[in-house]
Amino acid sequence: MPVTTVSVPVETRASTGETTACLLGAEPAVLVDPGAASDPLDEAVAGREVGHLAVTHHHPDHVGAVERYAARTGATVWARVGRADAFAAATGVTPDRTFADGTAIPTGSGPVRVVDTPGHAPEHVAFASPGSPDALDGWTLACGDLAVADGSVAVAAPEGDLRAYLTSLRRVHAMAPDRLVPAHGPAVEGEDVRATLRRLVAHRLDRERRVRAAVEGGAETVTAVCDRAYETDLSRVRDLAEATVRAHLEKLAVEDHVRWDGQRASPP
Repeated sequence: MPVTTVSVPVETRASTGETTACLLGAEPAVLVDPGAASDPLDEAVAGREVGHLAVTHHHPDHVGAVERYAARTGATVWARVGRADAFAAATGVTPDRTFADGTAIPTGSGPVRVVDTPGHAPEHVAFASPGSPDALDGWTLACGDLAVADGSVAVAAPEGDLRAYLTSLRRVHAMAPDRLVPAHGPAVEGEDVRATLRRLVAHRLDRERRVRAAVEGGAETVTAVCDRAYETDLSRVRDLAEATVRAHLEKLAVEDHVRWDGQRASPP
């Protein structure tokens, strides 16, 4: 199945400063994550019939040009089932249809299938493009903010859910796609796909151990836990780091590893 990627400049906390929009399938193709308008994306959309438009999640750097390209293409606009109102609020477009895990969106070279991957955001999904119409051989997963080739993905409270995020990483690891196309940064291919997913799981579990150790060592507030759990300079990303610590504390509290009332943490 043809997969065309176009990186567009966006306002984002991602270090790349860009979001990768994808055109999946032959005409009529699926346009995924038009985070902003750009001449290269205009040209890509003009050069192929776009029958469907969808996003991996509703963050501004993924939905910024949904309204523009929906109007230009007349595409069927899709949203996550149960999240249609949130999609409309984020994009300014009322969706035509809704999808759930496993929904097949038709293209000229076979269906693109929706894969639930919540965690970074509650509505987060990925889009699977098979290598042939009838089998998932040589297949690509447009994975949004599930994974990155380098670094890590923010999973920040209040929307970020680390239990869901780790489950999503492990699910995709088990599915073993041949190629990941993240929304930020380069694609990941071959053996690096599962290695990257394992690295991201290990990173999150390591951070969790640091957060838990900080609480066991007497840190009670998010600020105090953050100071002990991170060894790097947080001056430019302090807000994200503290939101991530909150997400870790919420996970640990659900699992009875810490007590957390939303303000103060303590050992169980």
